[in-house]
Amino acid sequence: MKNKIHTEKAPAAIGPYSQAIKTNNIIYFSGQIPLDPKTMVLVSDDIAKQTEQVLTNLLHVSQAAGANLDAIVKLTIYLTDLTHFPIVNEIMGKFFKEPYPARTTIQVAALPKAAQIEIDAIMAV
Repeated sequence: MKNKIHTEKAPAAIGPYSQAIKTNNIIYFSGQIPLDPKTMVLVSDDIAKQTEQVLTNLLHVSQAAGANLDAIVKLTIYLTDLTHFPIVNEIMGKFFKEPYPARTTIQVAALPKAAQIEIDAIMAV
């Protein structure tokens, strides 16, 4: 059985998908881009601000699931420019503590709404 996770504190889905789905003790997060949940507009063109917003969105979805970012075991980060990798690492250090989640980072040609970053996650609760 799967259960939908939803919060108004994170952007609404912009297609036929859920913010997250829980099955047994695993929660699968859809990719978050740096949208302001109230306006559904990108927060900034600045990669640091975009990264902070994406991680804040993930935090709110994790809280809606009854957990926090510490329960995330795997992240996949999509960047339109891998030169932003050090900035993303620095900001991630403000949101996560050791043991850090496993992670994959991939450069992509484009992301929805011209975002520079998207992150999806897997959480164990």
